[in-house]
Amino acid sequence: MADKPADEIRGKVNPAVGVTAIALFLAAIGAVILAVKFIAGEQERNQQAWQIRLGIVADSRTQAVSEWADRNFASLGDLAENASLQLYLTELSLANPQEGTEQVEGGYLRNLLVTTAERAGFTPPVPVGEVPANVEQVGVAGIGLVNAQGQAIISTPGMPPLSNRVRVAVAKALTGEPALIDIYMGASNLPTIGFVLPIFAIQDDSRRTEGIGAVIGIRVVGNDLFDRLQQPGETSKTAETFLVRAAGSNVEYLSPLADGTRPLKRALARDTPGLAAAIALKNPGSFSIGRDYAGTDVLTVSRPLAGLPWVLVRNISQAEALSATNARFRTVFIVFILIIIGVGVTVVAVWRHGTSLRAAAAAEKYRIAAERFENMSRFLKVVTDSQPTEIVTVDGETRYTFANQQAARQVNLTPDDMLDKTMASVIGPVKAKVFARINREVLEDHESQTHLHHFEDEDEHRVVRSVHVPLEENMDHSESVLLVLDDLTALTREKERAEEILRNLVNTLVSVVDRRDPYSAHHSTRVAEVARNICNEMGATELEARTVDIAGSLMNLGKIFVPTELLTKTDALSDEERARLAGSYDVSVDLLEDVVFEGPVVETIRQIGENWDGSGRLGLKGGEILATARTLAVANAFVGMISPRAYRNALTFEKVSNLLLEQSGTRFDRKPVSALINFLENRDGMDRWSHFRDAPSSNSQ
Repeated sequence: MADKPADEIRGKVNPAVGVTAIALFLAAIGAVILAVKFIAGEQERNQQAWQIRLGIVADSRTQAVSEWADRNFASLGDLAENASLQLYLTELSLANPQEGTEQVEGGYLRNLLVTTAERAGFTPPVPVGEVPANVEQVGVAGIGLVNAQGQAIISTPGMPPLSNRVRVAVAKALTGEPALIDIYMGASNLPTIGFVLPIFAIQDDSRRTEGIGAVIGIRVVGNDLFDRLQQPGETSKTAETFLVRAAGSNVEYLSPLADGTRPLKRALARDTPGLAAAIALKNPGSFSIGRDYAGTDVLTVSRPLAGLPWVLVRNISQAEALSATNARFRTVFIVFILIIIGVGVTVVAVWRHGTSLRAAAAAEKYRIAAERFENMSRFLKVVTDSQPTEIVTVDGETRYTFANQQAARQVNLTPDDMLDKTMASVIGPVKAKVFARINREVLEDHESQTHLHHFEDEDEHRVVRSVHVPLEENMDHSESVLLVLDDLTALTREKERAEEILRNLVNTLVSVVDRRDPYSAHHSTRVAEVARNICNEMGATELEARTVDIAGSLMNLGKIFVPTELLTKTDALSDEERARLAGSYDVSVDLLEDVVFEGPVVETIRQIGENWDGSGRLGLKGGEILATARTLAVANAFVGMISPRAYRNALTFEKVSNLLLEQSGTRFDRKPVSALINFLENRDGMDRWSHFRDAPSSNSQ
């Protein structure tokens, strides 16, 4: 065989080298594709993280703005529910009051309006500089009353005149619905807002959905609202929160902007391409990437405001939000390219030193993972530090492994100073013992727990809610517990204050009813006392006990419309008269229908006349009747029979017990009847309530 030419031999390529070159080329292409996908995935995850972070702030600011609006409505609501004001407008709607009465009532109501306006902020701003004495001041803010025809009656000094927008809101309020006068530029060239609430007649049952007048509150919108848009502890340079609304084909900016624009001084077309505020108005509650009013690319979240025609917008520039991420992405991409070049140049070195290169690749992977973990930890710290609650993690030995700024601030330390310290050394042995016991249970059961605690801290009673979440053990951390501590002291005090106000109001209403019938004096309070003791005897919940207490006190409120001669009649009552007295419960229900109670107070009064066998007016029977109504029915019957009346003497305890037992299973539920008799016979109930049988004194008659 002839020898092959040298040129042909030199032209031959080693198949192994060719296969290796192709494999390296394909690997390089694959690496570039993977790098691009990795970068895209990281960008998407980072945007999702910012969506959560912006959403947390937007939710808290939305709540703050809603609380501001609710507080203004509540201030006017107190006026609308004022009995003197309702009575005065009721008299106006029925007939013109006497001149003397009108002057007295008018002076009282004007003082009431002025006091409320000063307390709730419905007053003109303090003028800057000197104002000429002979120049009439234009009304800016105040509180006023109008009658059912929308005519002004009384107002505070500085109350603006009734403009067309105010009259439109008044017309809506007179139909029975609260109305909002949306933000507008007032006479003082300041943003102004108004709130209108209907006033109902104190004894009007025929037109409960129509007001006999309305209370109007006009105020200047200032820092008391706009400061609520500022996030406490804000660290971002370009983050901004503002309010917008739709104004025809425009987006109107209602609050101050970061570039110094004043409220209501900027509006942009809603069809502006990529305008973030327009997207927020179209899809409230969404996350978007667009441009702000200055044309800057931003990440944006929005939240609708319940009951308000506004949308809250929270955004941050992409340059700030994604700067660290983009830099990291460039680093990763460059690292990938350098690795590919190095692999292509050092093919032989790769073959000979594969093990060392794999170790280098693993080290690089670990470095990237460590960097990502550090950035994620930093992000979580920023998020937890922005929360108003204390957030910590402790191990099985109650040593702190993490603490946010709020937790450290409560003990006058820094988060780093708390690490590795025991709970007993930081918050004291008493609290630490309580939390440590719960943590042990959580770690044993691997289930979260929530508890409410009462602590005496420096002569102050504090109420704290704690949430304990078990954290599983991993290669970096031992088994631990996440604690979220929320101080509810202020909220608890406010709730107790509201309950005290409600109880004082109930006692006042009860005294009004009791004065009209000496034989029924103290009937309501006695029914409430008996019903609460029956609940305690049956082991009912505290909410049920409070419900029967308040319902028993208020059930006879409707008797203020029953003639006194019928209440004090000494002869036997006719069927019609008995029906009229029984119908007073329906009047009580109508009077209390719109009052918000913690328990089913109104429904309990409505069902008090229902019978166990279903023969009552509503046709409810057995378990269909509220347990509170069944209990109150027994207490009401007991007090009625054991007390003297104008037409009969008081019955004996034995007689009343027998009558209740005879009607058990037909008129009454057996359980509250048995509980009442047990209390009478075994809990000294007869001695405790023996004075129920006493006839009223001659003075009361």
